[in-house]
Amino acid sequence: MNFVKELEWREMLHTSMPGVEEHLLEGMRSAYVGIDPTADSLHIGHLVGVMMLKHFQAAGHRPMALIGGATGMIGDPSGKSKERNLLDEKTLKHNQDCIQKQLSKFLDFDSDAPNAALIVNNYDWMKDFSFLDFIRDVGKHITVNYMMAKDSVKKRLTSDDTEGMSFTEFTYQLVQGYDFLHLFQQNKCTVQMGGSDQWGNITTGTEMIRRIGNGKAFAITCPLITKADGGKFGKTESGNIWLDPEKTSPYAFYQFWMNVSDDDAAKYLKIFTLLTQSEISSLISEHTEAPHLRLLQSTLAKDITVRVHSEDEYNNAVAASNILFGKSTTDDLKKLSERDFLSIFEGVPQGNVKRDLLTDGLGIVELSAIETDLFSSNGEARRMLKSNAVSLNKEKISDDKVITAADLLFDKYLILQKGKKNYYLVMCI
Repeated sequence: MNFVKELEWREMLHTSMPGVEEHLLEGMRSAYVGIDPTADSLHIGHLVGVMMLKHFQAAGHRPMALIGGATGMIGDPSGKSKERNLLDEKTLKHNQDCIQKQLSKFLDFDSDAPNAALIVNNYDWMKDFSFLDFIRDVGKHITVNYMMAKDSVKKRLTSDDTEGMSFTEFTYQLVQGYDFLHLFQQNKCTVQMGGSDQWGNITTGTEMIRRIGNGKAFAITCPLITKADGGKFGKTESGNIWLDPEKTSPYAFYQFWMNVSDDDAAKYLKIFTLLTQSEISSLISEHTEAPHLRLLQSTLAKDITVRVHSEDEYNNAVAASNILFGKSTTDDLKKLSERDFLSIFEGVPQGNVKRDLLTDGLGIVELSAIETDLFSSNGEARRMLKSNAVSLNKEKISDDKVITAADLLFDKYLILQKGKKNYYLVMCI
């Protein structure tokens, strides 16, 4: 596989240094992507860089993931208007361990192949580097004029919305550049990859390799992913879409991909899956014939959910989707985990009911019109119940239904439904 050509058709190539394609065709090379461990999980914004490493390995080269244990303590100014919070060593170590586990779902770290992936941590070589040694051995080779010319620096210094840039952040590009130099000297790494906002930091590294290492190295960047409507990719009202199932449930993760637009689904299939160009073209043609079936979205959602979570979690997500949007029963609800149950009904109106009201039984009219505000009055509740338009835990009920603790899901919840789409979550406290 020609790695550069692969990135081009997948629309994953933004900028590359001249000669990199030929360099990669000459034999097996090593390339790295840096990940600052500012959280104990990757989010889907990280997946572009991870997929670059995945394709790099598929092309016969050796991918390297650099966990920024040192740079995570500083904070990268690229694309940021404010400095990051600095993390302590214990927190960083926890975050690194979690991220490594997630990366192993994409990259082969364990085989005996010469291009088996490698994880490195820049804290390992930076922790004993004194400030005096760094400015003497590294800093003197890069001029302030060179550093000031970087877009990431100029934007921060000229912006009206910032309080300026600290010396710590200003020197970030030197630390990242030294990472590249270290990996070049110790691991024969000749390529660094990242988002287009990283171009300045990456080329500082290639310049260090030229000036200090007397070598030649290359930079490749991918576009920053956007949505067709111009919105920010990977952000929802509740925040980032994380790979950690405790931060973003597999159901919510699956639903994110199911809900992307047709244009975005076609683009994301190229970026986030391993499907071939002909397979994606066929899917797009088939989708165009019957767009209501949402073939692009379902293919995308399945591929990524299985890879990040598992086949079982994907099947659970599909089953959960059917609960909300299709026909299902109380037994289907009981098969869910509490996490998925709450994820499905996140955002629906909800209210609390005192648990002792269920001791002697609570009439459905009283529950739905007095103890909660599903209905505005007893009369409305009775009319809807008599017309068979009310369900409790996905089962139709009549106006003489008496609710007890035996009806509770997970011993604390009730799901009321008015018509087909109006849900109400009751929590017993």
